[in-house]
Amino acid sequence: MIHRLLTLVLVPFLAGLMHCQAAQAQTQTGGPTPSPAGAAVYFIGLKDGDTLPAKTILHFGLRGMGVAPAGSDRANSGHHHLIIDSPTPPLNSEIPNDFQHLHFGAGQTEAEISLTPGEHTLQLVFGDKNHVPHSPPVTSERIKVKVTDQTAPAVAQAPPAAVQPTAGGRRLSPKDAKVYFIYPKNGSYISPSPVIRFGLLNMGVAPAGYDKPNTGHHHLLVDAELPPLDQPIPNDFNHLHFGAGQTEAKITLPVGKHKLRLLFADFAHVPQDPAVFSDVINVTVTESGQPPRKRSKYRQRSWRSYGY
Repeated sequence: MIHRLLTLVLVPFLAGLMHCQAAQAQTQTGGPTPSPAGAAVYFIGLKDGDTLPAKTILHFGLRGMGVAPAGSDRANSGHHHLIIDSPTPPLNSEIPNDFQHLHFGAGQTEAEISLTPGEHTLQLVFGDKNHVPHSPPVTSERIKVKVTDQTAPAVAQAPPAAVQPTAGGRRLSPKDAKVYFIYPKNGSYISPSPVIRFGLLNMGVAPAGYDKPNTGHHHLLVDAELPPLDQPIPNDFNHLHFGAGQTEAKITLPVGKHKLRLLFADFAHVPQDPAVFSDVINVTVTESGQPPRKRSKYRQRSWRSYGY
């Protein structure tokens, strides 16, 4: 009798547990495209509980992978999807494409969105060339934000440009395209191994070799002047290439003062026309990444009072 009772209770329980574990494993596995260990996607400058205007620009951060437009079959790359007021979609199938699941298949790393006043949830899900999450999936935390009816200044959207060379053989860049440093800022003190974050407006990121309108990839100039803008950017210690579509990178700099500039370029590492580059920023590298500590005047006077 006890054996029969245990059978009636335990068998359905174990079957249900195995089903849940199988479903969870399938969900966590994601699609057929592998992602590297440590890859992460996140919101830049936005955290849980923040208040936003009805129109706002969201910045997408990515670590350990590169951005590539939809359809581009490159290892360790993909593109961003923004999930609004919706649960995390199934992670082993194509992400839906609707008002709650926004696709950024052109390789965008930031986007202006409009939200109604009230509370909303936001989440980033990275997807492969077919909009399917990687395995393991690369997703951000789902955060809650509060939206007010205040409207932020509108950002001009450039019309798409055709993929065609100019008279000088360079690809065209769209109007108002801009590249800038998210981190560090001009005048910052940084460590010898900082993570540099790149911002891009009105263009998309694509790996080197991938020729698509209004796209390109980042280059970091370290203590160097702008190179010739009608030729491929040099590739050396002063001209760092991020041809995998990276939107941030950990670099190494010697202690001291340095000048940094970002220069965007096309599939062949040639700057677009007109060239898209940032202002030069000045940074100081210290061992601690902090400003040097100043000696106290009181302490200096104390030493002098003893004849030192």
